[in-house]
Amino acid sequence: MILLASLVVAGAVAWGALQIVAELRAAREARAAARMLSLVELFAPAIVAAQQDPRLYLVWQPIAKLARQLLPTEAAALDRAAGATFPFSAADLQAAHAQWTTDWLAWERAHDTEYKLKATVAAAERAASGNADVARATLDAIENEKLDRYQRRYAEYVRVAKGLQALQG
Repeated sequence: MILLASLVVAGAVAWGALQIVAELRAAREARAAARMLSLVELFAPAIVAAQQDPRLYLVWQPIAKLARQLLPTEAAALDRAAGATFPFSAADLQAAHAQWTTDWLAWERAHDTEYKLKATVAAAERAASGNADVARATLDAIENEKLDRYQRRYAEYVRVAKGLQALQG
């Protein structure tokens, strides 16, 4: 009888231990799911914003890399769910670089057209006034403004393009 009672108590203890282990596992899985959801909530606005402005990849990608290092299991699960590196895949970074270059070329064309028009208008106004010195000074000022604006924008273009290339590597 004592042997039977000992077996019943041992079985109850084993069953209780299994229940505790199952609850601990479920709690651990729930915490992991909550961390994954937090990552999705964190990066969802960043994904949208970076698609609209490629410069934002330079801000968000290092944060994403850090999050992936801190939560590797959750990052791997999100990668599997997304079918690519979450939150920014290699294809996303390549598309951002292509978009940045396309935007630059469009800006460059518009910039050139804008300053050709300014120079033409200034030349016509000054020709009507008959003052060649004022005309030359005005055209020089327009050319300097054009060059200054171009150089500032080009420096930004190069900085972001190199940054996007580095993120791809």
